[in-house]
Amino acid sequence: MRKIILITGTPCVGKTSVSRRLAAKLGALYIDLAELVEKEKLYSEIDAERDSIIADLDKVSQRIKEIIQEAKNDIIIDGHYAVHVVASEAVNFVFVLRKDPRRLKVLMEERGYSSKKLWENLEAEILDICLSEAVEICGRSKVCEIDVTDKSIDEVVDEILEIIQGKRECVIGIVDWLGKLEQEGVLDYFLKNLP
Repeated sequence: MRKIILITGTPCVGKTSVSRRLAAKLGALYIDLAELVEKEKLYSEIDAERDSIIADLDKVSQRIKEIIQEAKNDIIIDGHYAVHVVASEAVNFVFVLRKDPRRLKVLMEERGYSSKKLWENLEAEILDICLSEAVEICGRSKVCEIDVTDKSIDEVVDEILEIIQGKRECVIGIVDWLGKLEQEGVLDYFLKNLP
């Protein structure tokens, strides 16, 4: 039976690299939501302050529904708002990729994120926003959390494949950035900069 797999998480966690490699290994159709939205003009506005396109979630949902109906293979959907545009009953797995906020900060700076965009995304990672939304929308049984910090793309893909094949348990609650940052004495630095 065909599977629909969502790969989500805050920007810079490695969603696209992991999704592409996973799609190649599964022979699956790969959908990059950001690319789809831009290419097919499925956005409502452009946020100049954050240098971001604001997706029209209704239009994206409709387009994804059409793609799913036409597809014959498994589908990998990559995007931090994937859970908002795919009907939860159609989803088999949601993989929420997590990365240490200190590493994310460096990656976001390298990509030239504005200060506002950088700190909003770090806040989302520290406060488990993507994970919470995935569980709320798709249900606990479909959501798997993976800490990708210090893991290669292949290690992450292999972990995902093991979960899909039932060789590894799908778990959540493995990441506690608030606790870790506090324990390591750097939480105050992050909190004072959050929006």
